[in-house]
Amino acid sequence: MKDYIRKNGLRVGAAVIIVVLVAVLVSTLRGGRAGLVRDASGGVSGPVARAASAAVGWMEGIYGYIYKYDQLEAENASLRAELAESRQNAISAAEYAEENARLRELLGFAQKHEDFTFESAKITEWSASNWSSSFTISKGEDNAGNPIGVGDCVVTEYGALVGQIIEVGSTWSTVRTVIDSSIDVGALVGEAGSVGMCVGDFSLMQDGCLKLTYLSENAQLVEGEAVLTSGKGTFIPQGLIIGYIRSVLSEASGQTLYGVVEPACDLASLSQVFVITDFDIRE
Repeated sequence: MKDYIRKNGLRVGAAVIIVVLVAVLVSTLRGGRAGLVRDASGGVSGPVARAASAAVGWMEGIYGYIYKYDQLEAENASLRAELAESRQNAISAAEYAEENARLRELLGFAQKHEDFTFESAKITEWSASNWSSSFTISKGEDNAGNPIGVGDCVVTEYGALVGQIIEVGSTWSTVRTVIDSSIDVGALVGEAGSVGMCVGDFSLMQDGCLKLTYLSENAQLVEGEAVLTSGKGTFIPQGLIIGYIRSVLSEASGQTLYGVVEPACDLASLSQVFVITDFDIRE
């Protein structure tokens, strides 16, 4: 209706005024003053003027409503755009603040490991599978100056082990996390540095943990003790924290023990990670 009046307002207004004038004229003529031109013109002029004035006022009111409505609509659209922009700016500012905080923590960790080469990456997607624990990051083999490679180690800004690169694309990579059922990482535990392996276990993965097993002879496991990477192999450096022993249990045979390890990184809260693309291998 509003659009119709806006487009055809002049025609509608003219038609209304004509109808009003005709109605007033007919009414006047029927009143018995048609025989005298002077009386007719005098009798008509007052009602016609009032009717025309009323019609014009009505049209002004209609156009005033349309103008005010359009003005408010434009103002609301502008306010909505400003609000959306303000919200986006607030989100961006919070993200930048969080990223800066992580980079400051990483700087402290990097100063202790000057041989490490890091590459920052965002987590873009988590795997939907119930049989694995993995996610995709925003960097790949085409990353300028510091390409990502299969086997590279992934950590948090604190140096906690997150996982390992298992697949690489041009601009993305897939990370298998420390609780994935197929993970295996050389481990050191205890003050004596007993050697073992942290391996994935499907049942433990559902609880967000992994298994510490294949321990050296006479190894002692204590709840709450830190478990570190041993540096075995060429992809994961020594001394990264894997997690902490949550509990010590017996294998089915009852003759050997194993530890249930809770990761040091909070996988559920991760949004940014750091890939160690190079480091000095310790002999």
